[in-house]
Amino acid sequence: MPNCPKCSKPVYFVEEAKALGKTWHKTCLKCTSCKKTLTPGNFSDKENQPYCNPCYQKNFGASGYRAGAGAGAANSYQWNKK
Repeated sequence: MPNCPKCSKPVYFVEEAKALGKTWHKTCLKCTSCKKTLTPGNFSDKENQPYCNPCYQKNFGASGYRAGAGAGAANSYQWNKK
């Protein structure tokens, strides 16, 4: 029986969540930043630590001039400039 990487206690089948190549308790798989409970496959990771997608973007996402504006940003910028 595997031990949870968060609390180090044994993880029984009915309470397991598999993520980052490890077996967690469903209640222990939480965002490293905001502590929100996560579901396998619906989060991002950095250095093998789980993050909810909003915290991941806030902490590690692109930054700088017009970062994250998307493919249509240049077109909308030009239209608004007129």
